[in-house]
Amino acid sequence: MSWWDKAAAEAAEATVSQQVDKTTVKGDLTQIAGDAHITVVHGDQHHHTGPQMTWPVRRGQVPVVVEHFQHRSALPDLDTVFADDQAVVLTGNARDGAVVVSGMGGVGKTQLAAHHAHTAAHPDHGVDLLLWITATTRDAVITAYADTATHLHLSNGGVEGQAAADTLLNWLATTTRTWLIVLDDLQLPADLTGLWPPRTRTGRTLVTTRYRGTALTTRARTLDVDVFTPTEAHAHLTAELAEHPHLATDLPALAHDLGHLPLALAHAAAYIRDQETPVTDYRALLADTNRTLPTLFPHPAELADPHTRTTAATLSLSLPLAEQLAPRTAHALLRLASLLDPNGIPDTTLTNPVIADHLHTDTHTTHHGLRVLHRLNLITHDPIAGTVRVHALVQRVIRETIDPDTAARLGRLAANALHDAWPRVDTLAGVGPVLRANTAALHTHARHALLHPDVHNVLFRAGRSLGEEGFVTAARDYFHLLHEQAAVAHGPDHYDTLTTRNNLAHWRGEAGDAAGAAAAFEGLLTGQVRVLGADHLDSLATRHSLAHWRGEAGDAAGAAAAFESLLADMVRVLGPDHPRTLATRHSLANWRGEAGDAAGAAAEFDGLVTDQVRILGADHLDSLAARHNLARWRGEAGDAAGAAAAFEGLLAEQVRVLGADHPHTLATRHNLIYWRGKAGNPADAATALESLLAEQVRVLGDDYPQTLVTRHNLARWRGEAGDAAGAAAAFESLLADMVRVLGPDHPHTLSTRNNLAYWQE
Repeated sequence: MSWWDKAAAEAAEATVSQQVDKTTVKGDLTQIAGDAHITVVHGDQHHHTGPQMTWPVRRGQVPVVVEHFQHRSALPDLDTVFADDQAVVLTGNARDGAVVVSGMGGVGKTQLAAHHAHTAAHPDHGVDLLLWITATTRDAVITAYADTATHLHLSNGGVEGQAAADTLLNWLATTTRTWLIVLDDLQLPADLTGLWPPRTRTGRTLVTTRYRGTALTTRARTLDVDVFTPTEAHAHLTAELAEHPHLATDLPALAHDLGHLPLALAHAAAYIRDQETPVTDYRALLADTNRTLPTLFPHPAELADPHTRTTAATLSLSLPLAEQLAPRTAHALLRLASLLDPNGIPDTTLTNPVIADHLHTDTHTTHHGLRVLHRLNLITHDPIAGTVRVHALVQRVIRETIDPDTAARLGRLAANALHDAWPRVDTLAGVGPVLRANTAALHTHARHALLHPDVHNVLFRAGRSLGEEGFVTAARDYFHLLHEQAAVAHGPDHYDTLTTRNNLAHWRGEAGDAAGAAAAFEGLLTGQVRVLGADHLDSLATRHSLAHWRGEAGDAAGAAAAFESLLADMVRVLGPDHPRTLATRHSLANWRGEAGDAAGAAAEFDGLVTDQVRILGADHLDSLAARHNLARWRGEAGDAAGAAAAFEGLLAEQVRVLGADHPHTLATRHNLIYWRGKAGNPADAATALESLLAEQVRVLGDDYPQTLVTRHNLARWRGEAGDAAGAAAAFESLLADMVRVLGPDHPHTLSTRNNLAYWQE
């Protein structure tokens, strides 16, 4: 597979990847979408305060509480503890307003937290804000905080780093709204450094963790959770088997056999119900299993932990039954799930046709397999939310039974399914973080398989997902790490190592360092020419990126000259009608315009549109993109009315071909408004951009780059309409977001700062 297919940056087939193309004092942000180079020109708008918030707000996926939830006699009610301390961490200390619930795997910490969260979310007396975070990594906490800040309209950008946390944490410290934050499955206390929610009269913090060290106990009140007491275990089994009283004999003995472990009791009860097996018979099966258990595990020492051994015993009985009820699917699905995120796997990933084909079945049968696993309490499948949860202890036991060769095959299969399930562009709320979390888990459990025999595409897709959602610095850092791993796995000259360098260079540019990106692409080109040859498609693609970032760094004439030289080689290597040759013509025309020849750019786009329609068809994305920039450069050449008319005609075609909510369609609406404003009333343009911004927030989200561009340009048009103070206020608000999102030295930030200064004069 070539870089052109794999790279996260500027593939012709890739969809929207915004870049700042042009800014002027008192001017507007211009953005390019992929190699289609759709340019959002000179827009206008004032600060968007966002739609009125609707309370209560619920963020994150709270796990379903089991039907026969068992209260713990040894623990105080969480409502009571919160009333005393205003916070609970399932291992915590009241000093920082938190209570921590701590305990080993399988004892029910998450269920206790989920029960409290569902109570707190009750519509009649619930908290205003409930935020559930799977806190297995620091990045997961920061991402959840940033997402919540955006949803609450505290931030209009994809905030990154510690500043992302500060946006929400500062609000939590001062708001009169009631809130509950649950940080589930915290791994290391250091992950919450600088991220602890504040102690307030209206807020609660609940943490669950297996960590028992003083780093938590000195910060928060601690509630230690253990297995059920004999009385609780008996009550739980009695409730689970209430409809099967003839089977429910000798329950105390069964509970003792299972060490009163809630997870194991759930497995046993599900098996007994499903198979109408008397408890005495199940105990006999369990005894046989315990005798043979060490022979089933490659590393019997793993069974030294009593919770692990008990869980392994119940699984050894439940898994053959699951496979009997769902042949060839149940066991395979559970093994795949054991490699993914225990806190939420999209069920469409496990029922993906990629997996169904591998199992020689169909998606209906794989869905049936999930339901069987759910029925036996081996997973929790919520078909409404479309998620699958698997207890981490179950995952660990299952992974121990997989031999390395099988694990490698399953790792690649799971990666294929994740990649296939990923949308082309992460515009659906919540999709990217969930798929990235599953990719990260898979990378942890099957790293060798994802790096060999080549770097799997899902790792590239996960990095691009970060950038597409506005986390450009995180995307840059992600590819820096992936490049190091690829170099260790394959050496510096391997194709995949070069590919990661390409992505790293691209996101370096997107993070604001255009000159650094150009230098990185120049170094990459030297290596590619040496390893692949000057005429290799990847070498040509890197020349394309190098020319682009040279232009972004301020050398528009140099970019145009580089594209002119590249075009001659593209024609020689690929021919004049190849799509990549046409894409190079597109870039050449655009940068000639940026170098000052607007009329020449319009003339070249006019000829390019004719050729693209002939070769690719009128409805091809590249043809529509060329029409877009033809209209733009007509306007730049002085024909504002002609540009508006051209954008109006293009908009109708894009709505028909792409739909009204496609990012390219929204970009065309933006430019149509701009050129109508240039040809007429700027106040009308500001009003129209207000409406467009609401649509972009709905479709793309507050933190999408195109949304920020519209905010920038709306502020400008408000000023042009005579409201200089409104424009200055809007730019001032936007500047704060730009600094948080992109940093103080990013070209977007500098342009916003310049425009703020202009309208403050």
